[in-house]
Amino acid sequence: MPPSTLARLQEVLGAAVSIDPDVLDASRDDMSGWRSPTPPLAVVHAASVAEVQHVMRIASETRTPVVPRGAGTGLAGGAIASPGAIVLDLSRMNRILEVSEADELAVVEPGVLNGDLNDALAPLGLWFAPDPASRAISSIGGNIATNAGGLHCAKYGVTREAVLGLAVVLADGRLLRTGHRTVKGVTGYDLTALMTGSEGTLGVIVEATVRLRPIARGEVVTVAAAFPDVEAAAAASAAVTAARIRPAVLELIDAAGLARVAAYLGDAGIAGTPIEHIAPGETFLLAQSDAEGAGIEADRIAEIFAAVGGRVSRSEDAADGERLLDIRRAMHPALAASGQVLIEDVAVPRSRLPEMFRAIDEIGRRYGVEIPTIAHAGDGNLHPNFVFTGDEVPDDVWAAADDMFRTAVALGGTLTGEHGVGVLKRRWLADELGDDSFELQRGIKALFDPTGILNPGVMFEASDR
Repeated sequence: MPPSTLARLQEVLGAAVSIDPDVLDASRDDMSGWRSPTPPLAVVHAASVAEVQHVMRIASETRTPVVPRGAGTGLAGGAIASPGAIVLDLSRMNRILEVSEADELAVVEPGVLNGDLNDALAPLGLWFAPDPASRAISSIGGNIATNAGGLHCAKYGVTREAVLGLAVVLADGRLLRTGHRTVKGVTGYDLTALMTGSEGTLGVIVEATVRLRPIARGEVVTVAAAFPDVEAAAAASAAVTAARIRPAVLELIDAAGLARVAAYLGDAGIAGTPIEHIAPGETFLLAQSDAEGAGIEADRIAEIFAAVGGRVSRSEDAADGERLLDIRRAMHPALAASGQVLIEDVAVPRSRLPEMFRAIDEIGRRYGVEIPTIAHAGDGNLHPNFVFTGDEVPDDVWAAADDMFRTAVALGGTLTGEHGVGVLKRRWLADELGDDSFELQRGIKALFDPTGILNPGVMFEASDR
């Protein structure tokens, strides 16, 4: 790496540039369980669009790789230091620039956390619908970079549906503005949608105009059910979808995952909830209806759950419902408490959920590994998890994951529903896309980033450029 690169960064950006070993080391991993073998050249804590532009101009001139990074909650290794790279940390760009009640939109910097934005919006009766389980610690810029999902996506959509426009710093330092403040807008190609989910490989998101929604004013009714096995629970969730019902939440936790969560939270953590009475081996399915008519919708869901063999409970207490959602959100920390976690992220058509769960069970037995699984059952997105010890993912885990990805695609699904490709899934990308699509996407990458400095190795191998 040219010695002048670091010197130029320090000259232009001063104290925003860190070479502290602890800071460099912290950028080498995220929540995916993958760790970079080497620290970066430097971490730049940018606090303005101008500082991001300075970084990209210097990087472009010196051909230094740049890894955009937000809160570090990624689950596919998409924002981890690469050798000789500048890690461009955007967490200090955390201002809510504007909230328009009349137009139901907000303009935010990329480091704003989901939870902080919704705390600010709640008194206005508005909310930002994408809500990953990590919403208290994940940033909106990272959500957009990965097109993140969450617990309410089946009804309210993933991040892409909530992004109206972006400001993006390109590889050479130019500032590009995409999209509109209007609900409709079809001028030219949809670069906003292209940037959403591009994982920092096409540009650095420095501002977002996002769509807001009114907070539902009707009742919130929660339906929970225990099923004898995961296939029955998956069949129940598929039956809800087939009945043309779209609850705000439809979440499934299999027996292995539920056991881990219950052990992590302890008796006090699950006391007074339906989970307290679930027997070993049973699977848990949670639905929540909101807005007007929630009670009627919840009754229909309860009937479907019962018809498929579920032991059903129903509550109109919003606090009870939120507590169950918090238990669902405890899945990752529960797994992380017992080792390193590889959280996978496949999606299949909702009607194929029972088959995918059956396949996961068979794959686990074949490779002798336990695969605790949760699912956003309302949109067919499953999160099979592998817990292991040591710094490296064991070969048998990768072999099991390989079988799982190929099975999901064979069922008409995808190898990632919301976490992104990152570095962990790039080896399977071409298989799913096909040759023509893969080549076109490599061409798009080359157009936006001709020297290949933006997040090298994410989605595409360096040799794929």
